[in-house]
Order: sequence, then structure tokens, then C-alpha cells
Amino acid sequence: MNKKIKNEKRPQPFAIRHNPPWSLDENRVTPEDVYVDRRNFLKGMGKVSLAALAFSASSKLWWANPLWAKTETPSSLKASPENLVGRFNNFYEFTPDKSRVWKLAKQLPLEGWSIQVKGLVKQPQVLQVADLIQKFDSQERIYRLRCVETWSAVIPWRGFPLRKLIQLCEPLSSARYVKFKTFLIPNNAPGQKDRFWEPWPYVEGLTLAEAMHDLSFLATGMYGHPLNPQNGAPIRLVVPWKYGFKSIKSIVAIEFTREAPRTFWQDMSPLEYDFEANVLPKVPYARWHQSVETLLGENQTIATLPYNGYADQVASLYK
Repeated sequence: MNKKIKNEKRPQPFAIRHNPPWSLDENRVTPEDVYVDRRNFLKGMGKVSLAALAFSASSKLWWANPLWAKTETPSSLKASPENLVGRFNNFYEFTPDKSRVWKLAKQLPLEGWSIQVKGLVKQPQVLQVADLIQKFDSQERIYRLRCVETWSAVIPWRGFPLRKLIQLCEPLSSARYVKFKTFLIPNNAPGQKDRFWEPWPYVEGLTLAEAMHDLSFLATGMYGHPLNPQNGAPIRLVVPWKYGFKSIKSIVAIEFTREAPRTFWQDMSPLEYDFEANVLPKVPYARWHQSVETLLGENQTIATLPYNGYADQVASLYK
């Protein structure tokens, strides 16, 4: 927060906020109750993988507009009461039953959460998430999220750019990739115990160039408050031009590597999931065609945009 300047006699210019070309206003945010309580919407669509995060009024504002498809904004797209959030989620570490995740996720111990930094870095270390939140100025961003299951949402987030953490970690020049890992606590996460044959813990990864891109974001907040456990508390990744499963929840370790890391879904279904997982509407992905999508809570479908609408910002990464 800027401090007031005392005894300032010179006239001050107007403060004008110039939004980036990808700016998206708040009335496009998916309603919180629609995002969370989406049981009817998901009937017949299969499993879901998503987390929604948010913003706080005291944070610095950055807006992310993915060149919204040519359609009128539904009047129902407005912020929803906080008490409706988090009651219908996907977090397979706890259960495949989306309606029970929020209850079981309360078992996740969040106090004193830390992130281990290792691999090709100047100095391996352990970072406290509480310290990171204090160290980096909080920003607010509104991003679209595109699920591989062909539904989409507009979600407010609060946190800081991933590149800030990477710079703090001081990776070596030989580092080419960033590997992210979530927790492995079977006694608190019954899904890890009940389905012990699955390749826990959940692992995801990015190229270092992708991770350093300004759109790559570490979220710590949700709709004006800290993340709920079921939504990836206390810290999670958000990569808006990739399918939602790339945005790993509840990060406990970051490793810098020379080779691309194997990810959870690559090990689970290597013929359906690749490492990049970019939103490319002309390329069928996993079990779904990707040319159109359905907004959560809406009956209409809209055309899916290349890179989820962020092509102007990220397409150059893949040339």
C-alpha cells in the first residue's frame, strides 16, 4: 500500500490504470455457487478436475482477458455468496466423490506448510509458504480456466507470479524444466490409501520458459479469502493457457531438472495425456474433442480459443 506523502504542494497527475490488452472485467467471473455447486451441470460430462481461486480488495490488480468468444456475457455471471464455495470439488487424493471432498479435505494439515526446493539450483532450501506470502506483493488476477472435459469457467485468483519464486530459487543455467509435487499423506488423504496403486504423489511440470512467463501464477487466495483445503490450500499453480489438470494443488516440492519430468496423468494414461497439455481446439485431447466448451452454469456452448484465448501472450513459446 502506498504511503501518503505529507506536505506535498505540487499538483499530482491523475492515476490512470491502463489495462493490458488481455484484460477481463469482474462481471465475467463465474458465480461462486455455479462453480462450486455444479452437480447438475456435470451429469453426463464425466469426472472433473479444477480448483477456483480468488482475489482480495487490498491486493494489486492485474486483469487477464483471454479474448472472450463473441457472445453476450450472461447476466448471472456475478460473485456468489462465500458460504456456497467449496462444496463440490475434485481432489482425488481424498475421494472421487466430488460432493465429499470438502469434508475430507479438512483433514489436510496446513499449519507450517513449506515447499522444498531442490534439483539444479544454486542452493537447495526449504521455504515457508507464510514467509512467501509476506515477501511477495499480492496480486489479483481473473483468469479463464478450461477443463479437458470441455467445460470452462472464469475465476478470480489472488497470489503472485511464479517467476518471482523461481528467481528466489536461483536455478542453474542447466535447468530446463520445473517439476511440482503435492503431498503424500495417506493417513489424512484416504484416496491415496484406498487407491494405493495410483502413482501418488501428484506430479506436474512446466518448461522453465513456461514457468517464467508472466501469466504463470501461484495462487494463495480464493474469492477474497485464503484458499480452502479442497481448492488446493495453501498454495497452488495456475497456468491459464493449459488444461486445468496442469494447475497442481497444495504444492510441497519444486525441483529444477534438465529433462522433462513424468507427470501423474502421463503415468496414468500415457496415450491420452502429453506433457504440454496446451488448449488447442483443433487437436482432440484425451477422450474429448476440444473445439467447443460449455460455461459452467450455462446451457450454451462457445468456440474454444487457441491457448484458451491467451495465444497473443504464449504462442511464441511453441514456435
